[in-house]
Amino acid sequence: MEWFSQLVIVIFGLAATVALIIFTVLGVVCYLRVRKILDSVKTTTKTVEEITKTVDAELAGPLGQVVSIVRGLREGLGFFSSFRGKKKKKG
Repeated sequence: MEWFSQLVIVIFGLAATVALIIFTVLGVVCYLRVRKILDSVKTTTKTVEEITKTVDAELAGPLGQVVSIVRGLREGLGFFSSFRGKKKKKG
């Protein structure tokens, strides 16, 4: 009967070893697939970053200048219209 308990221990040890090997293989396969996806995400991120830098350099600078000009014109017109408004109120 003692040999039976040792046989059970050996069988469970072999089963655990086989299960460990299977899980290791599955883990490596999953890692390889996920690595391809992560590489693709990195490439996409770099592309989006380059597009963002280009848009910032090509659009944000000139757009900022246009906004500054419009703001200056608005302030100037507001300044002169305040004089016209005061003259109308007095008269």
